[in-house]
Amino acid sequence: MPAIKRRWFRRPRLPVGPVSVSWRDLLVVVVPVGLVVVGALWAAVALVRPAPPSEIRFLGGPEGSSYRTNAEKYKAIIERYGVEVEVIPSRGSLDNLHRLADPDGQVDVGFVQSGLTEGVNISGLRSLGSVLAQPLMVYYRSAEPIEMLSQLQGKRLAIGPEGSGTRALALALLKGNDVGPPTVLVDQGGEEAALALIVGKVDAAFLMGDSATPKVMRHLREIPGIELMNFRQAAGYVRRFRFLTRLNLPEGAMDLARNVPPKPYELVGPTVELVAREDLHPALSDLLISAAREVHSGPGMYRDAGMYPSPQERDFPISDDAVRYYKSGGQFLYRNLPFWLASLVDRMLVVLLPLLVLIVPATRLAPALYRWRVRSRIYRWYGALMGIERDMLQDPPPEKPDELREAIHKRLDEIEDAVNAMKTPLSFADQLYVLREHVSMVRRRLEAGHHPR
Repeated sequence: MPAIKRRWFRRPRLPVGPVSVSWRDLLVVVVPVGLVVVGALWAAVALVRPAPPSEIRFLGGPEGSSYRTNAEKYKAIIERYGVEVEVIPSRGSLDNLHRLADPDGQVDVGFVQSGLTEGVNISGLRSLGSVLAQPLMVYYRSAEPIEMLSQLQGKRLAIGPEGSGTRALALALLKGNDVGPPTVLVDQGGEEAALALIVGKVDAAFLMGDSATPKVMRHLREIPGIELMNFRQAAGYVRRFRFLTRLNLPEGAMDLARNVPPKPYELVGPTVELVAREDLHPALSDLLISAAREVHSGPGMYRDAGMYPSPQERDFPISDDAVRYYKSGGQFLYRNLPFWLASLVDRMLVVLLPLLVLIVPATRLAPALYRWRVRSRIYRWYGALMGIERDMLQDPPPEKPDELREAIHKRLDEIEDAVNAMKTPLSFADQLYVLREHVSMVRRRLEAGHHPR
């Protein structure tokens, strides 16, 4: 039996030993997780809605009109929350509609009466709710009572200025009554129309809140010979014109002591909606509807308490934010925090909540990935050791047993050097030392004669 050739082994390099952090493994795990989190943050910031503007541009109406008066009330309420409101004068409801529908119009919200949208592109507008019913007051001077608009044929009529809802409604109702030439239509409204009626330049004046003040209409009631028209066909008007509402003015409702009016009146009028652009910020939508409730929710001449504002869809679709508000109230943050702070917290939550959805699983997944990464390197050397043991059990070529044994020794040296240089966290120290012991065990078996035969 030939003598076994002994091999002198070089002194192995001292092991590095376990360290607290394996930076390479840590980077391999942390960098992808960090990229996912950064990507989510970028997406959240890119998609998050902007902070609400600090100003609302509110279309009112002519000076002294009920539209203008109500807009000023909104302004006082909203500015308590630190949002500035600019009340912009207008000629009335129709002018408000056109300016809101204009993509280049520098306005946000305004009062628009129903029945004016024909021929107007309203795709970019949304209603925040109906806020009031607006009666059409027709004052006339005549020896005979007038209870139908058809009786105004051939007379001089002040129907309101260009751009007013009063004029647009008057034209529609006169057309429905076949009132035409030789009737004279005068584009006057408000005080100008009232004065023309008083001095006899016109026979009747059409007045509504978008172009006339309550003071003007009250003054006309006090002039002898001027009467308020009773719409005897009010029920028919409501059936014919779907945008109209039937309104009742009871006897003595305006002044019980002087019994004004002296008899009950049937009136008709459109509903007024608070209309905004579709890109109005949800926070501003909440503020506007909250102000509308404060201004319009009480009882009035033509409304019961709590009737307005209401999410009744008429000419304009109700905005999603308005539907949410009417169902569940304003957003919690804006109800309980100062507006600027609520806006800040709201935007932070929009960014942080999606991140938390990713960060929490990532914080659980990252340690598991890190452990898998470290263990995979340890298991890889176990695979190499198993390969060596398989080679040791094979029958080598008879002419080259020593060469194969030397090759196995060389592979063991490489494995040992690699294991000794391996950096692992302290929590994996036991597995590292077990691996080193197994490397030594294979070497001892090879030295003891378990070599290629």
